[in-house]
Amino acid sequence: MNSILIYDFNKKSDIQGWTIVDDVVMGGESSGSFTLNDDGHGVFKGRISLANNGGFSSVRYRFQKLDVKEFSKVTVKLRGDGKNYQFRVKANSQDYYSYIAPFSTTGEWQEIAFTLDEMYPSFRGRKLDQANFHENFLEQITFLIGNKKEENFNLEIDSIVLK
Repeated sequence: MNSILIYDFNKKSDIQGWTIVDDVVMGGESSGSFTLNDDGHGVFKGRISLANNGGFSSVRYRFQKLDVKEFSKVTVKLRGDGKNYQFRVKANSQDYYSYIAPFSTTGEWQEIAFTLDEMYPSFRGRKLDQANFHENFLEQITFLIGNKKEENFNLEIDSIVLK
C-alpha cells in the first residue's frame, strides 16, 4: 500500500516549520515548546494554565498541499505522558476550523491511526454542524492539549505518515 511521509523526525530534522500556538493569543498563560531531543524525536512539552480563561497549547506544522484522495488515514508514532490530546488536520491552512480526533497516550510508544473521514470539524472547542473530513488535500497538522485543567505535558513524536 502506498504511503506518504508527512514528517519523520531524526537528529538532523529542521523543526523551524513547527509553530507553537498557546492560549496566550487570547490572554491565557499556558506555555508550550517544541524541541528535538537527543534521540531525534520531536518533543512538544509545557504547562497548561487556566488563568485568564486559558487552557490550551498546540504545535502546528504547515506543509505543501498533499493530495489525499487515495489515502484514508494518518498514522502517528508517538510517546505521551498518559494524558489526552487532539490530533487536528486542515485541508487549507486558511480555514478557520480544524478536523479533530481526540486520543489518549499510555506513557509507552504507540502507533495511532487517525481515519480521516472520522475526524470531525470544530472551531474553538465547538463541534460544527458540517460533514466530517472529506477533502481532497491536506496542508496542516496540529497536536493540541486542552483538558480543562492545569497540568504539565510532554509528547514525543517520531513519525507522521499518510496511508
